[in-house]
Amino acid sequence: MADRRTCKVDRVVGAYDLDPARDGYDSVDDYLVARWTGDDGRAPAGYRRLAAWFNQRLIKHVYDRHGRETVGLRVEHEYEALTGDDELVRREVIDDLRADGIDAAALVQDLVSWSTLRHHLKGCLGAEKPTEPATTDWERESVRIARARTAEKVAAALRSLDAKGQLPNAERAEVSVQVQLSCPDCPVRVPLSEAVRRGYICREHL
Repeated sequence: MADRRTCKVDRVVGAYDLDPARDGYDSVDDYLVARWTGDDGRAPAGYRRLAAWFNQRLIKHVYDRHGRETVGLRVEHEYEALTGDDELVRREVIDDLRADGIDAAALVQDLVSWSTLRHHLKGCLGAEKPTEPATTDWERESVRIARARTAEKVAAALRSLDAKGQLPNAERAEVSVQVQLSCPDCPVRVPLSEAVRRGYICREHL
């Protein structure tokens, strides 16, 4: 296991006293491992997505500490600006942060890359993701990917509704997407997984 004294993720978490802001998790590490392995019941998240979550969590923490608003998608958009290729937009955000007393250079320096997060998960935490057996079951995989993408978009919409005050605590909600199949000849409806397991949607109209 890697020497955690030199780990950038550990240093940033300690320096900013970051927490996961998610019920059921005692630390940022617990949340990262659960999302990476899929132990939280959702589709496993990749390194890049988790790095984006970590960095945006850091930015929000700094904004809150300096009284800078984080409503809507501001954190997400300004994170993209700070790490993007548009130098003009990036400079505008940096100047705006400076006006709020935020050291933008230090903040950007503390953002982590996906490779740093990968090293933290596998090297520092010793996390392992179960190896999925090779499969040509593209149908189920396509449905899984579609459900995961839908869940991500719904979660983004909930964050926005929460920020606008239209749906309090929506950001903390767990999103679950299920595919239902309806019989074309009667009102019977069943989950896709159940239909595949038993080999039919409706016994009467098999």
